Amino acid sequence: MTTTVPPTADRRRWTALAVVLTASFMDLVDATIVNIAIPSIQRDTGASFSALQWVTAGYALAFALGLITGGRLGDIYGRKKLFLLGIGGFTVASALCGLAATPGMLVGARVLQGAMAALMVPQVLAIIHVTFPAHERGKVFGMFGAVIGLGAVCGPLIGALLTEGDLFGLEWRPIFLINLPVGIAGILLGRRFITESRSPDALRLDLVGTALATVGLLMLLYPLTQGREDGWPLWGFVSMAASPLVLALFVRYERAKARKDGSPLVELSLFRVTTFAAGSGVQLTFGVVTGLFFLIWTLHMQLGLGWSPLHAGLTGLPFSLACSVAAGMSVQKLVPRFGRKVLQAGALIMLSGALLYIWQAGHYGSALTSWQMVPAMLLMGGGMGLIVAPITDAAISEVPPEHSGSASGIFNTTGQLGMALGLGLSSVAFFQVADVAGERGGAAAPGAGFIDATTNALWWVSGGLVVVLGLLFLLPRRAGAQHAAGEQAVAQEAAAAGAEAEQQPALAS
Repeated sequence: MTTTVPPTADRRRWTALAVVLTASFMDLVDATIVNIAIPSIQRDTGASFSALQWVTAGYALAFALGLITGGRLGDIYGRKKLFLLGIGGFTVASALCGLAATPGMLVGARVLQGAMAALMVPQVLAIIHVTFPAHERGKVFGMFGAVIGLGAVCGPLIGALLTEGDLFGLEWRPIFLINLPVGIAGILLGRRFITESRSPDALRLDLVGTALATVGLLMLLYPLTQGREDGWPLWGFVSMAASPLVLALFVRYERAKARKDGSPLVELSLFRVTTFAAGSGVQLTFGVVTGLFFLIWTLHMQLGLGWSPLHAGLTGLPFSLACSVAAGMSVQKLVPRFGRKVLQAGALIMLSGALLYIWQAGHYGSALTSWQMVPAMLLMGGGMGLIVAPITDAAISEVPPEHSGSASGIFNTTGQLGMALGLGLSSVAFFQVADVAGERGGAAAPGAGFIDATTNALWWVSGGLVVVLGLLFLLPRRAGAQHAAGEQAVAQEAAAAGAEAEQQPALAS
């Protein structure tokens, strides 16, 4: 049972809402504007492609690994306290990103950003829940969804304008530095207007479980991301082969932790619910697909086709708009009537967009234009919108109500981990091919390697979407009505967190 604070009749709670929604917008936009600046970051810092992968993957991995722990810290020590700590740390990390002198410093600052976002983001809906009475939450969650949609549309344009504008000669750095005034204002207003709350029944922290999960995932992702640059050394294959053993140890420890005090990092019993296991599989695979696609799309447009950041950002608008419109329609009108068929249609539509993009990239080559890309972007964006909005409710609909909080935390984490894995796989699916094709094309066709690599990576994306389509058949035909109202907020949280997910449609740019 959660301790709640009766909302006051004055405007304080609306100011508090503005603060937490602005923080969510800041987190979402920060995640969505980085990719479009990657070519500029590479030119300015001399970063290798593996370092550029870590700029995005490091954030996603730190965010994913800290989400559940961040939520529990808020329940134990106070949501307001953790929110202020998170937004403060996020602001400091943004300053470090903007001032980074080397690729290594930028990667470290991005990891810190992800960790601070993991403290901040889980508190947002908890603060809303304890600040507003039940009859106002529908309107408030609607505003929350609107902020997500606004971030999806504005993120690419903000990133493109700031990068191409080269304010004060800072090139890409303003995409991070813009967070400073927003973060400082959030801290000052949050201290005054957010009401403190905590849960008397909060679960304990699982630091050992977090450490095991971190080590196991790094043993897989580090050599996968770094291996190509180091010539695929033997230690990398040994590390990747040992990773499942560490993760198996993590599973064993989690079972023991559940028997000991009932507060494991991951409630493994949830995976006995077929729909939740299948939904988590969809979320993981979809995270891989989106993580891979958004990175290679940006590189294809800017390095393969030679477009400017603003050109690339504007080209991404049809994707973002189609995703936002389809997401709203799926939750409000389509899913209540057609159930899981809407998600299956989304996977097919997105797959058709990926296949069309493959044909366009191969047929037009370096002559591909933004207008020719629009049909593929509308299909991929619309298909994604049909999936990302309702997937959480479909996956959690058969989870026992007492475990819905744990299920949503695991589900959000799964999507972020999938995104980090997809970014790691780009070494094999994209950069390895770009190296070979670039050497074959020579200096006469510097972008040829990126065009060939894009086509190859899109086949990986298409394969992932086929897997997603198959897993969707394991979801219930219709989400249970007893969960629909409560889980709509969780679905919005999943869209915001992903990172990020994000948080995710606007990651394209």
